[in-house]
Amino acid sequence: MNKKIPISQQKALIDISEKQKIPFSQLLKKYDINYDCLQYINNSHINDDFIQPFETLDDIAKSTDSIPAVSFFSGAGGLDVGFDYAGFNNLISIECNEIFCNTLRKNNSKKIVIGPPDYSGDISQRDELVEILIDKGVTIPFNGVFHGGPPCQSFSIAANQRFSKNGDKFKRKGFDDEEKGTLIFDYLWFIKKFMPLAFLIENVEGIADFDTEGKIQAELESLKQYGYKVTEPKIVNAANFGVPQNRMRWIVVGTRGTSPIKLPQPSDNVTPCGSVFTRELGGVPNHITREHTAQSVNRYMILNYGERDKLGRVDRLDPRLPSKTVIAGGTKGGGRSHLHPFSPRTLSVRECARLQTFPDTYVFTGATARQFTQVGNAVPPLLAYKLALAIKDAISDYYD
Repeated sequence: MNKKIPISQQKALIDISEKQKIPFSQLLKKYDINYDCLQYINNSHINDDFIQPFETLDDIAKSTDSIPAVSFFSGAGGLDVGFDYAGFNNLISIECNEIFCNTLRKNNSKKIVIGPPDYSGDISQRDELVEILIDKGVTIPFNGVFHGGPPCQSFSIAANQRFSKNGDKFKRKGFDDEEKGTLIFDYLWFIKKFMPLAFLIENVEGIADFDTEGKIQAELESLKQYGYKVTEPKIVNAANFGVPQNRMRWIVVGTRGTSPIKLPQPSDNVTPCGSVFTRELGGVPNHITREHTAQSVNRYMILNYGERDKLGRVDRLDPRLPSKTVIAGGTKGGGRSHLHPFSPRTLSVRECARLQTFPDTYVFTGATARQFTQVGNAVPPLLAYKLALAIKDAISDYYD
């Protein structure tokens, strides 16, 4: 941990920077000080219970099982990572964003990635994608698992709050979003076409608000005609499953196994985020912190735990609680990060990835702003791991 400098010295440096027009980052370097040496004025006592190590994939041994899986809407690979640790072999990932595809390839050179630059990765192009999947060895029926989270921006409150309330983009369009609003039905079509042993669908909780006509429910009911046992849509908070972050997700699972699916039960307790920020960061990838101005640090340093800087619209995290939801954003706009609970600065990509429970060995590619987007769009791998274990148990009779 970096040794904190006295508040009096911190204020003096801010004053020098503002009066002499010296960039604050340059001034800190002159005195061999980094942003983690700075501190907040208001620091309540933190009980040791809130900074105890929590469950991470870094400490979990990967299963040696190799149940085949195909990942739809793979993003940066949150679901892929969780299923991988649970004993699934993610043969193929389908993703339409080239930067995300680069991250998938970076972390697994053997994986087949159906996406740019060689493919569109667009699952609405059904016939084209069916040919590609069959060519890559996906059989009908498929003796493995499909998992995926159709794009959630059309249904997400958080995604739309980035825009002006007076702008067209602020309104959640739901199924009326011609580009992304109906991709969940394309995904369900592929499930019926390939008949995997099991499938997982995840999305934001806001998707339930748009199913007033029962379109999704009707499609899920129709899967029963194909021999699937389908769970009722369930909204879960990742913080009740060991993730140090409040993140609400809409989950549906279906299986063709003889055993009923038993989804993991949420803990009565939530996971505080404090211990995320007591772990060492030396040598880990994607840990580049933003060089804030003296004016920004001056505003941040007076915040209490959980309080928001209204100008920058960033929140100081409370280490005694789960983190607020990690939001897709960047270092130069397009979203907002959170403030470190112990140092008056925004979080790095790696710190956000730890809140999401990505292993430290997982690398995000592209510009820093796009790395934030990848992390913020992902399903927490630890949640995915626990869901994958439940699916694995439900289809175990096939592999016994």
